[in-house]
Amino acid sequence: MLKKKIGIIGCGNMGEAILRGLHHKGMTKNIVVSETRPERRDFIKKTYGVEVEQDNKKLASQVQVIILAVKPQELRGVLQEISPALDSATLLISVAAGASLGTIASILDKGARLVRAMPNIAALALESATALAKGGEATKEDMEVAQEIFDALGKTVVIPEQLMDAVTGMSGSGPAYVCLFIEALADGGVRMGLPRKAALDMAIQTVLGTARLLTEQGEHPAHLKDKVSSPGGTTIAGIAALEAKGFRGAVMEAVASATQRSKELAKMQG
Repeated sequence: MLKKKIGIIGCGNMGEAILRGLHHKGMTKNIVVSETRPERRDFIKKTYGVEVEQDNKKLASQVQVIILAVKPQELRGVLQEISPALDSATLLISVAAGASLGTIASILDKGARLVRAMPNIAALALESATALAKGGEATKEDMEVAQEIFDALGKTVVIPEQLMDAVTGMSGSGPAYVCLFIEALADGGVRMGLPRKAALDMAIQTVLGTARLLTEQGEHPAHLKDKVSSPGGTTIAGIAALEAKGFRGAVMEAVASATQRSKELAKMQG
């Protein structure tokens, strides 16, 4: 990937997160960013030391990889703008939510090499869960480039595109579910007498530490749960209370509902 020149069109939250991840990995030497706002261009150039353009078409004409980090409603206009500057060697990676590979290909009206990426908001902390889907014209090398880029933001998996709605319902919306759990966990501590700040700090660290432990040890969550659930102890009593309220079923229903809504929104956008 270091041999390729990469262009990032749009440098809002997600575009900057991608840029920050590449900068953190020392991979910004061949990066060009396109941004319409003057004050934003100045900030990006000063902060990351990359080349910054105002013209999307000019950017597209000088790079081999383009990351489309624009809002879904802006995608069609950007694609139509840069289409004349693209050739068969250009790889397009889209992070526009809800925009299918088929939709993007139809706008370009040419056999483009496409990869669709679905990171989540944790990319801002370089801890994203990102799913990648390969377009029909994309090569094995294209997928390796896409994985190298998004591995700089966290963990990456490759899936068939038809599962992207499920990714949206799980990891895309998942940070909100986790925040709700952390808030409830802290509220439980406050209910039992803990000071609010101490309860929230401990709830956040509990979730963070558990996730890190599972990652580092490669252990199934059920095994770790069993380790801390002593016979007749406090943890199993708490788990029983969660099960009585349908905790796991509620989480699964949340993922299913969010997945269904993602499908509906994709159809509306299409």
